Amino acid sequence: MINLNIPPAPFKGGFDRTYNGFHLIAKLISIILFSISANSVFAQDPKADSLEIGIVEHLNEYVPEHIMLINENKDTVDLKKIINKPTVLCFVYFECPMLCSPLMNGLADVIDKTNLKIGKDYQVLTIGFNTEEPLSLAISKKKNYISHMKTKEAANAWNFFISDSINIARATNALGFRFKRAGNVFLHSATLIFISPEGKITRYLNGTYFLPFEFKMAIAESSKGVSGPTINKLLQYCYGYDTQAKRYVLDITKVGGGIILLILLAIVFPLIIRPKLRSRSKDKNVTEAHH
Repeated sequence: MINLNIPPAPFKGGFDRTYNGFHLIAKLISIILFSISANSVFAQDPKADSLEIGIVEHLNEYVPEHIMLINENKDTVDLKKIINKPTVLCFVYFECPMLCSPLMNGLADVIDKTNLKIGKDYQVLTIGFNTEEPLSLAISKKKNYISHMKTKEAANAWNFFISDSINIARATNALGFRFKRAGNVFLHSATLIFISPEGKITRYLNGTYFLPFEFKMAIAESSKGVSGPTINKLLQYCYGYDTQAKRYVLDITKVGGGIILLILLAIVFPLIIRPKLRSRSKDKNVTEAHH
């Protein structure tokens, strides 16, 4: 339990509560700063070159040529050349124990729910960034998702790829996808990247659940080459496996600051704002009484 250790104020009344309120603010701010410093990966500027895990948005930039991928037919293709319509792209690794399956489940779900026609209005590309995983695993994963979808056209318009380390590095750097290996797992974000038919990056949608309207709007913007802001900036991460607890552990410090801020606002309002409002109301009543 946190001991706020607020010293007693020398005066009573409204000033007493104000004094205690300011000390409470100071204490809570120090807690927030400690929480942020304890988890610096979430405090980084998302555009900083030092970011190791997450998304560095490259809005309005173009996918470079000569990023070579291997498709399901074992053919080598150029990423830029297969982007000939609005494209939704995601990076995954196929044996991911946490985020990748929910991401692709969410993608399959929104494809089924939207009234846009996959293959005609847009296409989906999934690229495996773990270069140790074979093409057979990618194909197996695709069959699994397609078999549970109502939209059977996805079989020909949701394509899976693998590649070597050089081309994966070029692809992830160009699209701003940052990941890091931690033992047998990878730390990474769950993100859909929208690309125009000309190869222009227009939108990032973060998370594992996507609203059909937002998905449709992102594709519509992509078809026109118009970039849009990322609404959801909260990135989700795959974490290392805790061998003692035998489960994946979420570090709550990334949301602790926000929770503390809400508590702070709930406490500060009655301590500071209300006494001031009452004081102004009394002064107003006294003035009116004199007149």
